[in-house]
Amino acid sequence: MIGLISATAAGAAARDRLAAAWPDRTCVYDGPVADAVRRAFAECEQLVCFLATGAVVRLVAPLLAGKTTDPGVVCVDEAGRYAVALLGGHGGGANDLARAVGEVLGAEPVVTTATDAAGLAGLDTLGLPVEGDVAGVTRALLDGEPVALAAEVPWPLPPVPFAAEGAHTVRLTDRAVAAGEREVLLRPPSLVVGVGASRGAPVEEVLGLVEGALRDAGLSVRSVAELATVDAKAGEPGLVGAAERLGVPLVTYTAEELAAVEVPNPSDAPLAAVGTPSVAEAAALARGGELLVPKRKSERADGRPAMATCAVVRRPARGRLAVVGLGPGARDLLTPRARAELRRASVLVGLDQYVDQIRDLLRPGTRILESGLGAEEERARTAVAEARKGQAVALIGSGDAGVYAMASPALAEASDDIDVIGVPGVTAALAAAAVLGAPLGHDHVSISLSDLHTPWEVIERRVRAAAEADIVVTFYNPRSRGRDWQLPKALGILAEHRAPSTPVGVVRQASRPDESSRVTTLGELDPAWVDMMTVVTVGNTATRIVAGRMVTPRGYRWQSTAEEAR
Repeated sequence: MIGLISATAAGAAARDRLAAAWPDRTCVYDGPVADAVRRAFAECEQLVCFLATGAVVRLVAPLLAGKTTDPGVVCVDEAGRYAVALLGGHGGGANDLARAVGEVLGAEPVVTTATDAAGLAGLDTLGLPVEGDVAGVTRALLDGEPVALAAEVPWPLPPVPFAAEGAHTVRLTDRAVAAGEREVLLRPPSLVVGVGASRGAPVEEVLGLVEGALRDAGLSVRSVAELATVDAKAGEPGLVGAAERLGVPLVTYTAEELAAVEVPNPSDAPLAAVGTPSVAEAAALARGGELLVPKRKSERADGRPAMATCAVVRRPARGRLAVVGLGPGARDLLTPRARAELRRASVLVGLDQYVDQIRDLLRPGTRILESGLGAEEERARTAVAEARKGQAVALIGSGDAGVYAMASPALAEASDDIDVIGVPGVTAALAAAAVLGAPLGHDHVSISLSDLHTPWEVIERRVRAAAEADIVVTFYNPRSRGRDWQLPKALGILAEHRAPSTPVGVVRQASRPDESSRVTTLGELDPAWVDMMTVVTVGNTATRIVAGRMVTPRGYRWQSTAEEAR
């Protein structure tokens, strides 16, 4: 919960705007300001104080306990111009909160954390448990000193400018080792613990078994990603309680799913009880991996039979492929989600001219793999191959990456051994439509006139179908130096079904600095106006030009009513 505190009418107005935007995340603290801050500090994960920073410093100073427990605190000034991350920038999430508050209130976020100011990913913000000399190694990164990455377990990390060797080290490991001097340990969630239990097994027995198995194998409990068991045990209190104490989910599988998993130590007892010859080993191995700890039973001090079993598996790292649409070119049409994925990726794959558009948004340490026109399939294969190595990869395309862009070839290459995230973008058709007016107000279709990948016979059949169905058509790749006859041919097909007065919009370089546009008609359009940087939108029989803008009504009733009024 985010506590909101204000002292003046202006502060209360901004506070109420934030509360209205985040009704389920915020709580307003009224009363004397000092009392409100004390209560919110004790009860909330984060605070937004609509007060001067000096006042907040004096109020929270006596309350500070430690950076791992203190809430994140953001201050917003009286005029609502700035959202200042005052306390708990990383640990308390104040940096991200300041940015979010800024978006809602139109305030400038002020973040002074050194790594954020330098554009570096903080070692305590990588999404993994962290141990060791975080401050010292971070300072080395900020000072440009070489910091080596020792990855004992491959795992997709955000970009950090690691070196091959260095006096400082970041060790990515799930082993139970202590951090050395000038070393940071990152704990990837690479371990799955399969568990089985008799009815009524105490949580202490289950937890003791799991922790003992990890300790004996030299593995860190902080790298446990989940406990796994058969669905018949989903509500078993000992398993549920052990997962809660470890802070991990309890994942379940059906007996049929577990019975299909090959294990080294099957048994008749679970087969009779729940319908599978293995619970602990099969549940741990259900999604693949390396069996580190075969099935073992708990030991009871009173000598009674064990009530729990467990097995430990190191699961293979799953690389991450984000297919990112950059939009039509204007920076303000690049979505926040796309920005976040660009900053998260440690490897960026893309067309060289698209890379140049967003190079300044990348974090230090991002590895860039760029190539020229005509290498789409090569880029797709490269991106998938990097993800399969356990990397966090962003594959970029213009507009929406799923529309005449990189998503199709990439997903054709990708299998289920990597995670794929699609990030939508504003397409050229939508950007051009916004310039022209509202030409896509009813059913519409996009057709590429490039026959490099599609036979012209297929393209012509699609154009004819759109013409006969009276659908608004947006033509991509309409005309180039070597392909100058396809656009006149397509327009001729449309002209068989639409009047010469049908509105047509021509937009070149939509949303970019040299954008140009014109609204004309099907009979007057000159193909010489068009090149590969142009989008051509042809209206249907209901499309009209209103005050110089193309408008396709949402329904034909609107058009008939308008005509009757005239």
